Amino acid sequence: MAFFSKLRERLTRSSTKIGDGLDGIVSEDATPPEAAPPAPETPAPAEPAPEAPKPAGLVGRLFGGAKADEPRRALDDDMLEDLEDMLVQADLGVETALRVTANIAEGRMGRRVSATELKQLLATEVARIMAPVARPLPLYAKKPQVVLVVGVNGAGKTTTIGKLASQFRAAGKSVVIAAGDTFRAAAVEQLQVWGDRAGVPVMVAPHGSDPASLAWDAMTKAEADGADLLMIDTAGRLQNRQDLMEELAKIVRVIRKKDPEAPHNTLLVLDATTGQNALNQVETFQKLADVSGLVMTKLDGTARGGVLVSLADRFGLPIHAIGVGEQIDDLDAFDADEFARALVGL
Repeated sequence: MAFFSKLRERLTRSSTKIGDGLDGIVSEDATPPEAAPPAPETPAPAEPAPEAPKPAGLVGRLFGGAKADEPRRALDDDMLEDLEDMLVQADLGVETALRVTANIAEGRMGRRVSATELKQLLATEVARIMAPVARPLPLYAKKPQVVLVVGVNGAGKTTTIGKLASQFRAAGKSVVIAAGDTFRAAAVEQLQVWGDRAGVPVMVAPHGSDPASLAWDAMTKAEADGADLLMIDTAGRLQNRQDLMEELAKIVRVIRKKDPEAPHNTLLVLDATTGQNALNQVETFQKLADVSGLVMTKLDGTARGGVLVSLADRFGLPIHAIGVGEQIDDLDAFDADEFARALVGL
């Protein structure tokens, strides 16, 4: 899990924000364990030991990491409200924050909890939400498998394509990349650099040429070469740019003339620093391009890693990978448990 060790190190803004928030929630009105529950009139040193043996299973594992000398606070309505507010500020969104706190409260109201226990409870709830969507990009026997990559400018589409191509090639797959952002020379050049690093051919077209035509030519080449995957980059799009929206629809129409089932995957690349705006982007691209999965980038530079939880809870789209940097190995398959622990600062 070297990648997730890196994630813990780099997801400092989110994890520190959430971790400190949970520490602050517990410390408010917290009572040291020796002061509560009230000690009997005649102190008995042996009394603390029989404090209900830790049950086996989930609860035992959940509370096993807490330190005996940690301050504790009763889980009540005020504490839950503080927790909801903190989760909303951490970009989990209102609906997800309410659902998470309700699940944490179930069967635990009145129980005194430490910050460590609260972090473990939160990590468990986050992992429960994320586990169903933690799925790697599916690979099919179909050749070429067409992967259309969409997203707004600056989200990290180009670097994501380069990193995925490198990983596929390392796994023994042959890959072709099409530089479909034909109006931005810098995007084409950047993709060519990544193609060289990954050892993958990059098809380009003259500046300003029709991206749909390039997609057609790329499919022809990928078929002729017997390539396993064709990854098509696209121009960054916003919902208020009707011309770009129509251009993307045209790309899809053209490649379906070659293969009615293409694209076999449509990946939406999201920038974690955009926070809750990522939800609007998912809604827009789902209508436009039938998004099949997500990649979240820039988790190393944001205090808004919680938005990934909100996305999973609201849309249920597979999260194929997450990125925490610019190096070729800074993108990896999404792991719900590791992400949850990194997010809350465990």
